[in-house]
Amino acid sequence: MAEQGKEENSVNQDTEKERGEYTPPVQSDFLRETIKQKPVNKKKLLRRTLITVAMAVVFGLVACFTFLVLEPVISNRLYPEEEAEEVQFPEETVTEEMRPEDMLVEEEKQEPEEKEPEGLDDEKIEKLLSQVRFGLQEYQLLYEEMAELAKTAGRSVVTVTSVVSDVDWFNNIYENEASASGIIVANNGKSILILVSAGMLNDADSIIVTFCDQATVDAQLVQKDAATGLAVLSVPLISIDEETMDIIDIANLGSSNNSDLLGSPVVALGSPMGTSGSVCYGVVTSVGTVVDQPDSAYKTMATDIYGSRNATGVLVNLKGMVIGIIDNMNTSNDMGNLLTAYGISELKRTIEKMSNDKERAYLGVHGADVPEEAGEELGIPMGAYIKEIEMDSPAMEAGIQSGDVVIEVNETPIMTYNELLTILYNASPEDVLDMVLMRQGKEMDVSVTLGRWQ
Repeated sequence: MAEQGKEENSVNQDTEKERGEYTPPVQSDFLRETIKQKPVNKKKLLRRTLITVAMAVVFGLVACFTFLVLEPVISNRLYPEEEAEEVQFPEETVTEEMRPEDMLVEEEKQEPEEKEPEGLDDEKIEKLLSQVRFGLQEYQLLYEEMAELAKTAGRSVVTVTSVVSDVDWFNNIYENEASASGIIVANNGKSILILVSAGMLNDADSIIVTFCDQATVDAQLVQKDAATGLAVLSVPLISIDEETMDIIDIANLGSSNNSDLLGSPVVALGSPMGTSGSVCYGVVTSVGTVVDQPDSAYKTMATDIYGSRNATGVLVNLKGMVIGIIDNMNTSNDMGNLLTAYGISELKRTIEKMSNDKERAYLGVHGADVPEEAGEELGIPMGAYIKEIEMDSPAMEAGIQSGDVVIEVNETPIMTYNELLTILYNASPEDVLDMVLMRQGKEMDVSVTLGRWQ
């Protein structure tokens, strides 16, 4: 027991000895480190920010400018775009419509001549005439053929709808729509061109064209004509389905200068009754009435077709050719609701101008041909007789007066008023025309700088 106690005492002494020898490590003050943030220079930071923003803006502008300049060039190189073809109508050749008696003559010429039977008395003549009948069945067949003609010609007729958005008293947005019938007059390789009344297009926010198969597409205004109140619209070919392209057709523009047009049957297509798709039949009752407008000699024709005062559309002959553009604005009050139309022959040059988006030159004169009697009796030379001058027009500024006769323009002799109009249609605004006038038996030289239609 005594030994065990000694051993425990020695162990405790060794442990105390080890504890006494341990000394903690010395931590010197010079080894301590404190990290402090660098003070921010606000002016320098703001300046760098502004420089960075300015450089970003300059880079963006340069990139946008480069893209805008090079993108069309690159696109044209990769995908060359075909230019629109210039619209031109063939020169008109006057062909008289074949009358029924002429058709009989032609048939007689084609058939071998037969000897007239001898002894043809009244009884035999009456018997032969009784064999030629025109009953209800033939009458129905006639109108079925007329309807088929209208259907075929109607493939070139479209309905144009203008949409105008507005706001009412309660700030509610609503839309007003107006529609008119037009015709397809040309295809320039990029767009379908449509002739329609311009009155319903005023302030239009959007223009919608409905073809004969009820397909609808958006259209853009190409140009308006202030004299006739007509306009030309364009519909891109890429926006028209192939099925629609296979159905629609370009109108066949005929002639309104035929000598036998008076009394010939016509079909009114479009909206003759004020509703789209209506059809009327009738005959031409008068031709050759000239609408008195500056720098023009548009002729109108009247029919016996009773329609709407707001009628639009076209008149076609029995060959399906368009001979008139319906416009009842020039109808006299005593004719009521009888349809009238502009003759297509005088409109062709205007349609060409609008279709090619060429500005029309403006002189500002009302004229007529010099009658042959006046030339023989009074010694007035043949030329374009000036009846009236528009106020503040280029003609007035150049000194042209009522009663003058234009006998020469740019060294080209002028024999009729239509020849003067032809020169005006081929001219452009700002062109200078050197004219020779005859005033009270004396020649005068004037230079006119043409303006533009407003």
